[in-house]
Amino acid sequence: MNLASTLIPLPVLVPTLGAAATLIAGRRPRLQRLITLAALSVVVAACAALLYLADRDGTLVLNVGGWGQSVPGMGPLGITLVVDRLSALMLVVSSIVLLAVVFYAIGQGVRDGDERQPVSIFMPTYLVLSAGVCTAFLAGDLFNLFVGFEVLLSASFVLLTIGASKDRVRAGISYVMVSMISSLIFLFGIALVYAATGTLNMAEIAVRLDDVSAGTRSAMFAVLLVAFGIKAAVFPLSAWLPDSYPTAPAPVTAVFAGLLTKVGVYAIIRAHSLLFPSGGLDPVLLVAALLTMVIGILGAIAQNDIKRLLSFTLVSHIGYMVFGIALSNELGMSGAIYYVAHHILVQTTLFLVVGLIERQAGASTLQRLGGLAAASPLLAFVFVVPALNLGGIPPFSGFIGKVALLEAGAQIGSVLAWTLVGGGVLTSLLTLYVVTRVWTKAFWRTREDAPQGHLSAASPAALIDEPEDIQFVDRDNVGRMPVGMVAPTGALIAVGLALTIFAGPIFAYCERAAAEVLDRSQYITAVVGER
Repeated sequence: MNLASTLIPLPVLVPTLGAAATLIAGRRPRLQRLITLAALSVVVAACAALLYLADRDGTLVLNVGGWGQSVPGMGPLGITLVVDRLSALMLVVSSIVLLAVVFYAIGQGVRDGDERQPVSIFMPTYLVLSAGVCTAFLAGDLFNLFVGFEVLLSASFVLLTIGASKDRVRAGISYVMVSMISSLIFLFGIALVYAATGTLNMAEIAVRLDDVSAGTRSAMFAVLLVAFGIKAAVFPLSAWLPDSYPTAPAPVTAVFAGLLTKVGVYAIIRAHSLLFPSGGLDPVLLVAALLTMVIGILGAIAQNDIKRLLSFTLVSHIGYMVFGIALSNELGMSGAIYYVAHHILVQTTLFLVVGLIERQAGASTLQRLGGLAAASPLLAFVFVVPALNLGGIPPFSGFIGKVALLEAGAQIGSVLAWTLVGGGVLTSLLTLYVVTRVWTKAFWRTREDAPQGHLSAASPAALIDEPEDIQFVDRDNVGRMPVGMVAPTGALIAVGLALTIFAGPIFAYCERAAAEVLDRSQYITAVVGER
């Protein structure tokens, strides 16, 4: 067994075993935390090694259980795990975010025995979520991609409803119902693909779909796009997201916003480039991308709560990724891949900053915030850097990703592509307006100038616009930001800035990943051999 074969299953295996160990250590919170941090640290190291090997050696494949590569007439049997440059990058960025967020959660001071924040459940569930994310990125067949999504669904429902407050349960039920509908549509799509091709291995499907009629291929692709579009929050399938994410604790909301929708985007990339590369539905995807960008950011403008505002910007910027995918050229795909990595880091960071704002000021609604820049220059800094990055101010990575996508649209030169270019520029300007509005209201003006600035965190009336279950260990000492919360937030800011500082080599990697994704023969040959 070579090094790659040893490393490939680790991103799934280590968190799964860690989840079991943390369940056993349920009455020992310090041991739970140590196990969780150790498991996710191993995952980061393994994913970094896989990224290096995939870039050096090309697509890596592991047939779990020692099954033969392929059976004539049936395709590969068993579970196939595949690591190419795209999945390796997603694994690295996701594992870094997962590790940083769990550091933040520990720093937030959630303690075992607190009836509203049961850590004995949080840690194992968080590790299961990590395993689900990695399973989706490694899956070489549609069924195990479905399994990865379902693991995510199960774990995310538990995390979303931790504390069992009324708001969280309501949001959790809505989230689960939408996710179940998406899963049923995905299962229907899997059934259609299997009926047409006789296999669920994605490389084998890609080969056999060449013999399927164009109309049947388009119908199957449309079904899968609906399923993945719900998970990725592509308009008009995105209405569930702004009501689901803001109710959760800050670490949960951060990891949801940063990662879960990107798993859906990753699935769209695989379906679009590997299974259905003809581009027959590209105009539909371009229209969906435009509507996602514009309607999402208009929704953000209307919000007064920072969590809901960021949830709408999350929806909006999914449109940029879909834009790059639908262009079907190498620059567009490179920009989409780079932008996915950028957005995972920046969006996660901003939701962590909201948690710091809640601790510092006792609120996340703009009607009650003010004077934060004077009260905490450090908090102002950790907000303004990712906020400007999200807004696409040069030379940040958000600007680099957007320029690549806009240039790719200009290369296509169609009326629809130029419309998307205009929509992308407008969305970027409105995003900058939204984050500037948060800055001026929450950080720049005085608290006394806020409409509800006279309310204190200790006042019962102060909870009118707040989720009823915001509760920290030091809640009676609003204004204190633990180092354990600030340090991982700063670490993610640093990683986000690394995308700018090392933009040349990182974007070159994304170009290689895009070329590999668009030239599906490399993936197919690695999995099923020469045909």
